Amino acid sequence: EMESKVSEGGLNVTLTIRLLMHGKEVGSIIGKKGETVKKMREESGARINISEGNCPERIVTITGPTDAIFKAFAMIAYKFEEDITNSMSNSTATSKPPVTLRLVVPASQCGSLIGKGGSKIKEIRESTGAQVQVAGDMLPNSTERAVTISGTPDAIIQCVKQICVVMLESPPKGATIPYRPKPASTPVIFAGGQAYTIQGQYAIPHPDQLTKLHQLAMQQTPFTPLGQTTPAFPAELCCIASASSNMFPCICPGLDASPPASTHELTIPNDLIGCIIGRQGTKINEIRQMSGAQIKIANATEGSSERQITITGTPANISLAQYLINARLTSEVTGMGAL
Repeated sequence: EMESKVSEGGLNVTLTIRLLMHGKEVGSIIGKKGETVKKMREESGARINISEGNCPERIVTITGPTDAIFKAFAMIAYKFEEDITNSMSNSTATSKPPVTLRLVVPASQCGSLIGKGGSKIKEIRESTGAQVQVAGDMLPNSTERAVTISGTPDAIIQCVKQICVVMLESPPKGATIPYRPKPASTPVIFAGGQAYTIQGQYAIPHPDQLTKLHQLAMQQTPFTPLGQTTPAFPAELCCIASASSNMFPCICPGLDASPPASTHELTIPNDLIGCIIGRQGTKINEIRQMSGAQIKIANATEGSSERQITITGTPANISLAQYLINARLTSEVTGMGAL
């Protein structure tokens, strides 16, 4: 009986439904200059909020009386179907993929949605023709689960109606910790007191806040007491770059308790030693400080065109020092003096 009331709009309870979407899907719903979402808000009468942030995933929250929510859902489902149709006109695929929406539901309500022995979810599948899957695990750092619905727009709308009925009949128990998507992480390199992010093949100066964090980290550990290898950055700041780029190996000093110190030797051409030492030793001191390694440069020997550099510290300190020395050399050779 409750269901007929809901579908006739007689049961006008205010509900909130959360959807998890990829950036591309969100872009489709927002539309050019926000026109699509504006139209959806006006025509459905529902409040549609989209979480902020540069995240691969975003949360779209739809709030309003049940009939407004169903209208908003219908508009979203038809928009996604239109996107599928458009993308198919350029491809050779013959079968049309279904529209898929991911709801985020408090875990405490998922039991009612599944029903005893899966009876409820089976009933919803059979009566609507939509596929419904409830994730086994909760979403990271939350007490919510993803419920994936796929099918034709009409099947999805019917399915959402039935899910709403279940959610109204059995409200969440206890406190719900909502799922919040994590921002996309971009690799960061620190060089010369400035933070850079890698975009494609280029290092681009990163916004101020990271540089400030880096300067803070530099100030925190100006001296390394003898026999103690303190990392130059807090652990979470020190991962130099991404695994996706072999040019910048991911190095995290100071994460191990204290691996045994070892020694590594390098030979550098005399004419390049200046760029590593820097004016009055500024560069070499910076490399020592950032890597946490001890670095000794041998005096020039007569008749030799090379100088010996000895690096001592943990394997992580040594590889970080080597990386920073190489970065200085490549910047000198390629004229990237800024780095």
